[in-house]
Amino acid sequence: MILLVLLTNWLNNMVKKGKDRSTEERILDAARQVFLERGMDGARMQDIADKAGINKAMLHYYFRSKEKLFEVIFKETAGKLFPRFEMIMDSDLNLFEKIRAIVSNYIDVMIQNPYLPLFVMNEVNKNPEIGIINFFELQKPVFIQKFIREVQKNLEDGSIAPINPVHLLMNMFSMCVFPFIAKPMIRMLSGANEAQYKNLMDQRKVLVAEFIINSIRK
Repeated sequence: MILLVLLTNWLNNMVKKGKDRSTEERILDAARQVFLERGMDGARMQDIADKAGINKAMLHYYFRSKEKLFEVIFKETAGKLFPRFEMIMDSDLNLFEKIRAIVSNYIDVMIQNPYLPLFVMNEVNKNPEIGIINFFELQKPVFIQKFIREVQKNLEDGSIAPINPVHLLMNMFSMCVFPFIAKPMIRMLSGANEAQYKNLMDQRKVLVAEFIINSIRK
């Protein structure tokens, strides 16, 4: 009898966890769509609740604010992206091939999550103690140090033009991220619609990588 009660309780708990996880995933999927459609500033918790098919009270039960929602999405995205960078840096590719792979992967993720860069920048500037900073401190993305060491090695053997590895890293990521931060301005000035803007970003996967490579090619 005791065993039956324990088994029933365990099954009930598993069902509850499954339902909780299902609801949480629906909320996160809805938040991604609303962030994508309206941007962070334009997104409202009610919009996310409506898209997830739940009431606002339940949304607040799972996530207190859209900032918390974003933080979870950011960590999930970074958790997928950073391991890709680690694999690239640990591969047998040469420096130029690694630059191409990193740029392509980074822009791909930004195309899928174009609201990420601006929100991260705003939140870090407003509140350096938010969970995003803590995430970087805990993760300590070692691919950055690996990239710097790879550049230094190529500098030492004379295979690339002189450059501070940190500047090279900043050049690469800033050229990738700026078009997403400035998306409204770029679309307005160029007259590009959403499909044309995405096509421009796809083109940048090659353009940025080759620009960076040509800046250090001897």
